[in-house]
Amino acid sequence: MKSICIFNQKGGVGKTTTNINLCAYLAMKGYRVLVIDIDPQGNTTSGLGIDKRKLKSSIYNVLTEDKSLKDAIIESQLVKNMFVVPSTMELAGAEVELNSKENRETILKNKIEEVKDMFDFVLIDCPPSLGFLTINALSASKSVLIPIQCEFYALEGVGQLVQTIQMIKKSLNKDLEIEGVLMTMYDARTKLCNEVVGEVKNYFKDKVYKTYIPRNVRLAESPSFGLPIMLYDDKCKGADAYEKLAKEFLSKQGV
Repeated sequence: MKSICIFNQKGGVGKTTTNINLCAYLAMKGYRVLVIDIDPQGNTTSGLGIDKRKLKSSIYNVLTEDKSLKDAIIESQLVKNMFVVPSTMELAGAEVELNSKENRETILKNKIEEVKDMFDFVLIDCPPSLGFLTINALSASKSVLIPIQCEFYALEGVGQLVQTIQMIKKSLNKDLEIEGVLMTMYDARTKLCNEVVGEVKNYFKDKVYKTYIPRNVRLAESPSFGLPIMLYDDKCKGADAYEKLAKEFLSKQGV
């Protein structure tokens, strides 16, 4: 099993879209995938068609009440082999509650250990901030997948992001590596987009995926229907890009 967190301190860069669609394509290819939504906004949860009002258990209960991760796992009704640990707004209060807990930075890591034989991949969707929730995700992961939007301020904060990863690597998780850097909201027609890609490649070298995720209306619409892009419009450019990303991702795993 490999655990990967999808993280960027900037919001609106495509973390949730990437989490939902990469997981869906990996599951479709026959890998057992666990999606953990550790963002209080719960966009991955609703983007996979899960009604938060009907949940008996969520990641909040796992982190604050010492519940087993198994108790919070829901089998996806949309895609075979995909399982979800959902999030609710309650999670917003977890930062304060975790403050007084022992080993508060590694609670999630220990919970994932309990289910490691059940899955091939665990992908964690982080909030766009560096609190105990994100630290838990980084401590529990083998690697970090970083989505970066093709925009003017793309590299602002990247140094801080890399610093954060180094800090976690030094103090809590010596095995943590950068899995890859994904360019999102790409438009080949604009000079700015291509300049940003060039800058990001200079910084991250061969860590940048060859697959770029385009600006795509269908891709932006699909979460509001609670569907991965392959079930919303599998012929659009966004679906094609995420399918290619899944193949590239798997080839880097050597499978």
